[in-house]
Amino acid sequence: MESLVPQAVATLLLSLRIVPTLAFAQPFTLIRIPAIVRVGLAIALSAWLVAGNPAATWQAAPPAGGLIALAAGELLFGTTLALALQLAFAALLVAGQTIDIQAGYGLAVLVDPATRAQLPLVGTIFAYAAGAIFFATDGPARLLAIWAASLERAPMGSALTATDPQILIGYVSGVFLIALGLAGLLLVVLLVLDLAIAFMSRTLPQMNVLLLGFQVKTLATMIVLPIALALSGSLFVTVLSAAFDTMARIG
Repeated sequence: MESLVPQAVATLLLSLRIVPTLAFAQPFTLIRIPAIVRVGLAIALSAWLVAGNPAATWQAAPPAGGLIALAAGELLFGTTLALALQLAFAALLVAGQTIDIQAGYGLAVLVDPATRAQLPLVGTIFAYAAGAIFFATDGPARLLAIWAASLERAPMGSALTATDPQILIGYVSGVFLIALGLAGLLLVVLLVLDLAIAFMSRTLPQMNVLLLGFQVKTLATMIVLPIALALSGSLFVTVLSAAFDTMARIG
């Protein structure tokens, strides 16, 4: 009975390492999940990790600052892990927003059901496609493995000194470059259409170029977007793999 109290405290503290990913990172924010379910899942996963890693959790030496410093360190460490996954989906949203602006969908936005933030139309399609690939592949298993492995590298009480910001800095440039590759085919098609419409406006000045451009580019986007998604499965996997590799390096 005496060991149950330290284990319960360690479970609650370790949940601060897990709950930022479940609460703020996509793909978990793409669907409306009650907050109590997210918290309960985080506590359940924490209890599983505590039971399997007693030396790195409730038996670890407490930090000098006590429970407050320990909780702050776990929350900061969990936020850093969640940031790596969230940046991958943010790159997809930026790539989709670039297409929205070129295709004339700049005013068509959706709302994230969890954060109430406005999302670009094509970017949301990219995000949901990546979320489907995340759950269809080994995404959840890799995420659990990263949390479990993080206890070996950063046991409870040492999370504040475990994060290297240079890892995230190098990761950001790479993941945004990969995400723009998803938009490459559509952007090339829209650029060719813009050039064609520009040449037509020079030869037929009486034509309503603005109205024609919106109609043609909208139709082209609807035709090319499914093709681009079908051909970009490996790029989605690469973006997610980069996020998992960065989370593993951090934790």
